[in-house]
Amino acid sequence: MKIIKVKDYQTLSEHAAQYVINKVKAVPNITLGLATGGTPKGMYDVLIRDHAKNGTSYKDVTSFNLDEYIGIGKEDPQSYYHYMYDSLFDHIDMKDEHIHIPSGTEKDTQLECETYENKMEAAGGIDLQILGIGNNGHIGFNEPGTSFDIKTHVVELDVSTREANARYFDSIDKVPTHAITMGISSIMKSKEILLLISGKEKSDAWKGLLKGDISTAFPASILNTHDNVTVIVDEDAMVNVELEPAK
Repeated sequence: MKIIKVKDYQTLSEHAAQYVINKVKAVPNITLGLATGGTPKGMYDVLIRDHAKNGTSYKDVTSFNLDEYIGIGKEDPQSYYHYMYDSLFDHIDMKDEHIHIPSGTEKDTQLECETYENKMEAAGGIDLQILGIGNNGHIGFNEPGTSFDIKTHVVELDVSTREANARYFDSIDKVPTHAITMGISSIMKSKEILLLISGKEKSDAWKGLLKGDISTAFPASILNTHDNVTVIVDEDAMVNVELEPAK
């Protein structure tokens, strides 16, 4: 696990964006795994500015998003579909047919999970997966206790996850209780993983990533077993935590 320590969120966003830009320029038809939420938003902002200023092209890039809420349609402002188009896709030259986001409105959710997993495999897998981390160690929406062997699946969201996401909704009662997410097995098949950790509220997650045993009680701990993980972490997240990666 390679660790890049940076001063603040803006620096983290710039480092992460440059990391992605370099990969896209080196492999124009790269397949990216993309994340939503507050942490990657700054990275997407930098990618948009670079595209406008320097013309970095994404026309041959394929993307697969980590997750989507169950019961929320694409048109809903709180959907991750809406987030991705508003935060990135509407501002760069990616082709709609290359963009993949799980559907949270399919009646047969199991079939949707299987279809999504098959699409990733047909694309040759994820070359670079972008991840954030939840306060409880979740990656994607893989909550504590999730099997490391599971593929794309439907998950019941932990109370702490719903509380953390309630800021995007009118109230916690409006936050969906379930989501469809890439499984931990799906994530770990990625050829490379870029994990972003920012903010004092993520200091416990940073500590949990680096210390202790590899355990489903802290899903992100499995990243310590991947051969190609880079973590960009800011000073706020590193408050009072200076540990070596778990073995």
